Amino acid sequence: MTLYAYVDGPLGEMLLAGEEAADGRTVLASLSLPGQKGGAVVRDGWRHAPGAFTGIAAQLRAYFTGGLTRFDLVYADSGTDFQRRVWRALEDVPYGTTVTYGEIAARVGAPGVGVRAVGTAIGRNPLLVVRPCHRVIGADGALRGYAGGLERKERLLGLEGALVR
Repeated sequence: MTLYAYVDGPLGEMLLAGEEAADGRTVLASLSLPGQKGGAVVRDGWRHAPGAFTGIAAQLRAYFTGGLTRFDLVYADSGTDFQRRVWRALEDVPYGTTVTYGEIAARVGAPGVGVRAVGTAIGRNPLLVVRPCHRVIGADGALRGYAGGLERKERLLGLEGALVR
C-alpha cells in the first residue's frame, strides 16, 4: 500500500509517497512539488501516514536550513535501467556543485547524442530535491529544464551556493 504525507518547505508543500519496508523504514518512491510537471498525485487507496515520513521530513528540514548536504534515504526501485544509471550519476554530484547534461551523459556511457536521452531521464526523476537533478545545467552554464520550475532550481542552487552567474 502506498503511504503519503505532505511536508511544508521553502519550495511549497511537498508530497511524499512511499511504502513501508519489512524493517519498518519508509521507502521513498516520490517527492513532488506543487505544480510539478509529471508530479505524483494522491490516488484512491493511498493511506495518509505522516508518521511514516518523520525521518525523511527531518532530513528535508535539515537540508533546507543548510545543515545537511547528502540525504540518507531508502529509495524505491523504479525506472528503466538507463534511467536508474542516470539517477545514480545524479546522486554522485556533490552538494554545492553543478555538472552539465553532457557530463552526466559521459558518466553513463552515452556521450554525444545521448545527451537528449539523459535530459529525458533526468526529467522523469521522481525524487526532486533528494535526488539532485537541480545540479545539472546546460553546457553554456544556463539553468535548463527542471520539472519543479526553473525558479525552484535557481532557489535550490542558491541554497547550496552553486549558482553560476
